[in-house]
Amino acid sequence: MGRLTENTVLNLKNKSYSVTADIEVPEGGPSGVLVAQGGAFGGWSLYLDAGVPVHCYNLLGLTRVKARGTDPLTPGHHQVRVEFAYDGGGLAKGGDTVLFVDGVEAGTSRQEASIPMLFSGDETLDVGVDFGTSVSDDYDPDTSRFSGTVNWVQLDQGSDDQSHLISPEDRLTVAMVRQ
Repeated sequence: MGRLTENTVLNLKNKSYSVTADIEVPEGGPSGVLVAQGGAFGGWSLYLDAGVPVHCYNLLGLTRVKARGTDPLTPGHHQVRVEFAYDGGGLAKGGDTVLFVDGVEAGTSRQEASIPMLFSGDETLDVGVDFGTSVSDDYDPDTSRFSGTVNWVQLDQGSDDQSHLISPEDRLTVAMVRQ
C-alpha cells in the first residue's frame, strides 16, 4: 500500500502518537521499510536495517534522529511499535521516542524540535516501501522494499493536550503554504 497523501492519513504532528507494525520476518536477514511518511526533506520512517528495528525522524533534511534497537529480529511474527511523547506547549516542539519490539523496549531517542505543519507537498505515506525520496539515510529507494510481510500498520494519536491547536495566524500560514 502506498502513495497515501498527507491529508488522507491521521495527523501525527504537534502531538504524542504511536505507530505499530505487525510483521512476518523472513529467514536470511530482513530489511526494509515497514511504514514511512514524507521524504528526504521531512518525515518519519519505521524500518529494519540489517534486521534491527529503527525509527527515524527527519527534521526538514537538517537532522535525522534515530531510535535504534540493538538486536536483529528473529524469523517469525513480531510487532514493532514506536511511541512519541510530545513535549507540548505549542507547535514544533520536541519529544522522546521509545521503540518497542513485541512489547519490550528496544531503543530510545530525543528530538528537540518537530515539523509543525506539513511533511511534504509531494511525498506520501507508504507501507512496506518508501516511494519517492528516502526519509532515512540508512536506505535508498532501491533498497527500501521490506523483505518480509507487513500484516498491518496502526497509527494512533496520543494525549488530549490541546496546546497544539492552531491560532488564526497559524491557520492563515497553513492555507498559504498549501496554495
